[in-house]
Amino acid sequence: MDFAFLVETLLTLLPGVPLTLKLAFSAVALGAVLALGLAMMRLSGLRALDWPARVYVFLFRSTPLLVQIFLIYYGLGQFREVRTSWLWPFLREPYWCAVLALTLNTAAYASEIFRGGLLAVPHGQVEAARAAGMGRGLLFRRIVLPVAIRQALPAYGSELILMIKATALASIITLMEVTGLAAKLIAETYRAIEVFIVAGSIYLVLNFVVTRLVLAAERRLTPHLRPAPVAILNDGGAA
Repeated sequence: MDFAFLVETLLTLLPGVPLTLKLAFSAVALGAVLALGLAMMRLSGLRALDWPARVYVFLFRSTPLLVQIFLIYYGLGQFREVRTSWLWPFLREPYWCAVLALTLNTAAYASEIFRGGLLAVPHGQVEAARAAGMGRGLLFRRIVLPVAIRQALPAYGSELILMIKATALASIITLMEVTGLAAKLIAETYRAIEVFIVAGSIYLVLNFVVTRLVLAAERRLTPHLRPAPVAILNDGGAA
């Protein structure tokens, strides 16, 4: 193992980290908004809203993300209506195609996570808020949504990790994120093992940071998980 080459590889791949994070967090932010809408459609009780959401979730959870990226990047450009529309300046760019594919994919998974979180809100808390005179909007904003986020956060943390790893597929449409730079370096040096070890280590560090942040947010949103404060006794023996 050539450690000098490992250091050189690390310096070569690090410039791809900002693009990796930008892809992941753009997709997660946009996907969270879409996922919340899909979850609300599923819970609306209206078949006209429930079934389209069900079909969407089924399609994007049952097909590979790689296929979805190919269909968006290579497939949409075959339609003249798309090429002449206002969307074409975005859809002809690999970056936006990758963001769109990642967003649509993560929204399907996150919508089920959010739906589970909403269903897990204790009914007693909702009834208590109604008894206190809260309207539907205030009830959702002050009670239902915070509790649902707290319930869904552990599972959603896993989705964040999956999205960071899924950005590696963006390299197949010419984006030079971490995996794209790694593939380019392998083509130049033919040293796949060392390059992939470094690339994997970068993803490992990124996901470690994400898990720590999610854990910190979970502890902040769930006070009962925090350790009880230790009482400090004064000289007189009173707490």
